[in-house]
Amino acid sequence: MAFEIYKRGQGKYTRLCSGFGAAIIVGLGCFQLYVKLEPISWVGGRRAALWIATMVPVGLFIILGLLVFWLINKPTVADFMIAAEGEMKKVSWSSRREIAVSTFIVIVVVILVAMLLGVTDLSFRMFFDWLL
Repeated sequence: MAFEIYKRGQGKYTRLCSGFGAAIIVGLGCFQLYVKLEPISWVGGRRAALWIATMVPVGLFIILGLLVFWLINKPTVADFMIAAEGEMKKVSWSSRREIAVSTFIVIVVVILVAMLLGVTDLSFRMFFDWLL
């Protein structure tokens, strides 16, 4: 009962993407743990060290994977994700042209502000060099 999928089919993509994102984070963390444990020489020889360096991250990955699965299917979290996916379907997304024009305007404004700040900095530098 602990690992049933709560409201199967609802909020499917939000839960899948959240689960995959969490799995990637957990996987990268377990890989870093493997990298840290691999060079350590344990009592009992190289074979035992390799066994420990491999099985500790794998076991941790399995435990954290089950925890993520349980959290994603917990009723309060699942209801939130279902509601979030429903709200995302209501969003009015901008067109490709509108995004391109807005991006161009932002880039031009950033360049103009950078030039203005550069001129202001240069003029203050020249003024204070003249003053001192």
